[in-house]
Amino acid sequence: MSIDTAIEALRNLLGTRLSTNSAIMDQHGQNEAYFPVTPPDAVAFPTSTAEVSQIVKICATHDCPVVAYGTGTALEGHQLAARGGVVVDLMRMDKVLAVHAEDLDCTVQPGVTREALNTELRATGLFFPIDPGANASLGGMAATRASGTAAVRYGTMRDSVLALEVVMADGQIIRTGTRARKSSSGYDLTHLFVGSEGTLGIITELTLKLQAIPEATSAATCRFASFEDAVNTVITTIQSNIPMARIEFVDEMMARGFNLHAGVNLPEMPHLFVEFNGSKANVQEQAAAFGEIANTFGAEGFEWAHLAEDRSRLWKMRHNAYYAQKAHRPGARVKNTDICVPISMLAEAVAKARADATALGLTVSMVGHVGDGNFHCGISVDHDNPDEMARAQEFSNRLNGLALSLGGTISGEHGIGMGKTAYMEAEHGPALDVMRKIKASLDPQNIMNPGKLLPGN
Repeated sequence: MSIDTAIEALRNLLGTRLSTNSAIMDQHGQNEAYFPVTPPDAVAFPTSTAEVSQIVKICATHDCPVVAYGTGTALEGHQLAARGGVVVDLMRMDKVLAVHAEDLDCTVQPGVTREALNTELRATGLFFPIDPGANASLGGMAATRASGTAAVRYGTMRDSVLALEVVMADGQIIRTGTRARKSSSGYDLTHLFVGSEGTLGIITELTLKLQAIPEATSAATCRFASFEDAVNTVITTIQSNIPMARIEFVDEMMARGFNLHAGVNLPEMPHLFVEFNGSKANVQEQAAAFGEIANTFGAEGFEWAHLAEDRSRLWKMRHNAYYAQKAHRPGARVKNTDICVPISMLAEAVAKARADATALGLTVSMVGHVGDGNFHCGISVDHDNPDEMARAQEFSNRLNGLALSLGGTISGEHGIGMGKTAYMEAEHGPALDVMRKIKASLDPQNIMNPGKLLPGN
């Protein structure tokens, strides 16, 4: 039993769609985070669920690790072959299989990206709203329980997935859920796999909820003298039950990063990026109500984007926050954090994070989907500087501890991957043992994305 014998058997199955080319393996060992390049031993390119099943059966026979791969945009190393083995690149499984416009749902293969799906849906008057920023694959978004800028209005992948097709660790193909909007039939296996990060099985088909394209949409930016004023505006807006489509916070460091990367001219002050959608009358009403709250906290410099192209530029700038963070220190890498706290605790969390960054002498920029209490700190780090890396790790430790102390979580949307396993016991306690039992039951050989999600996995 060995990885090499598994690769030989896979080559007989897939022919040229099994690659051991060093360039392709290096490509699948890259990441947009701070982890070193971690190439697999081979990359498989299946085109059907049946082939994924055969690949997993072969790998199980030879105790070979299997790692599912989409667009590779995960930020905690989920897609890296931490223990070698075979990466299963699902991007050739990229078909929209069915659109049921009358039921507001669709069925897709895992390699369909969110942008490709919305292009396909354009003529129907429907769209898929979950927007993590990156043009991620929908299979990867489900596996990591992604959310993004529109979560405050439309929820997360957990709220959007109705049913799944999954290849289990022994190659068995199962289906979970149905197209019905509710069910009380059996264990909720669909949501067991949403957020499982490929550690229990490989998602090969998804049935997703869709939304109607709103009649009107308007977006705006405004700035504040302090981040406390910006965050308190968010808290008051949410507590006032104003139905925001998006409400994003960026601090003065992030504004500077946007200026450096995007060539804009934002005042280097805390900003909110907001969006409203619905009927024309509703959008006007929502915008007016938000404006009153923002003005109470000293907002200034309102700039509205009513045209689609202007909104697109605004959100493209926001979605490129990672590259804007890198612009602070060309050549440095960015260690991203991701916590979520109850909305009433948000101001305290942001203030403490800023104080810790200052005390530790780190270059940190903040951005977040703060309408649901989720924010990120991007730490610019020199990987060749052990002292700086130690201070960055200390900041992460403090931030995760802060999230838990405020009744929050160590990951609002990026998942656990390799980067956050050390904090899982602190958040989950004895429930972590239940997770381990589920993993051992469904993947007794521990071949499905080992080294991720669970400490010691």
